Amino acid sequence: MRTQRRTLIFIPTYNEAENVQALYRQIERLGLGCDFLFLDDNSPDGTGEIIDRLADENPRVHTMHREGKLGIGSAHADGIHWAYAQGYQVLVTLDCDFTHSPDRIPDFLGYASDFHVVIGSRFMQEDSLPGWNAFRKILTYGGHFMTNLLLRMPLDATGAFRLYRLDRIPEDIFGLIASRGYSFFFESLYVLWLNGAVVKEIPISLPARTQGNSKMQIGDACQSFFLLLKVLRRRIVEPKSLHYSVFPPVTDREEMTSLQRNES
Repeated sequence: MRTQRRTLIFIPTYNEAENVQALYRQIERLGLGCDFLFLDDNSPDGTGEIIDRLADENPRVHTMHREGKLGIGSAHADGIHWAYAQGYQVLVTLDCDFTHSPDRIPDFLGYASDFHVVIGSRFMQEDSLPGWNAFRKILTYGGHFMTNLLLRMPLDATGAFRLYRLDRIPEDIFGLIASRGYSFFFESLYVLWLNGAVVKEIPISLPARTQGNSKMQIGDACQSFFLLLKVLRRRIVEPKSLHYSVFPPVTDREEMTSLQRNES
């Protein structure tokens, strides 16, 4: 399956020397014809050198290097803006640790014609988190519960396995997003969804990491919760700060999302 639109696959990295080349090779074997952008935050394990070697052997591989850990959200923001600057129509984002199966990328691309955003949902099928410890499950389910409760957004908003139709989404809308950490994911999806972006969820399963360590810490979860409250405050006190006039209004987002779930 070769994609018909100019598509970029974005993969942020930090200490992923054990995974990054294997992930790249597996995606390449899909034959999608996509370009790649790896963004590395000065990994001490040599990940940056590995992605540079991949770029040397394939002109469709691009790299960005930052001076240090500046936040996963800021990495995604930088990747999104780079993709716009280079004129890509479609952007796929995923983690480098194989929790996001690269074999599912064609499924995301299959919905690119009809939606602004396609996201992988961990809450549409049973046993979607095999091998996860109790701590990570609590963080994941807790985050999903709070975004549903406080933002009334019935989507899996905290995951990074996504597709964006950049040619249908105004770049400036990402300027409404303040988060630079893990909370970038729910804030960005909320801003897009609130402004009328049509979102498709597809069920995914996320196994535990096989190499390396999870980068999510309790401090990240606490920071995300406080930012969730700040987003809620903006919705109540400063609603205009979350709105972008280009997107047409949608009157019943929950009903539309329910219909999309039933189509799966």
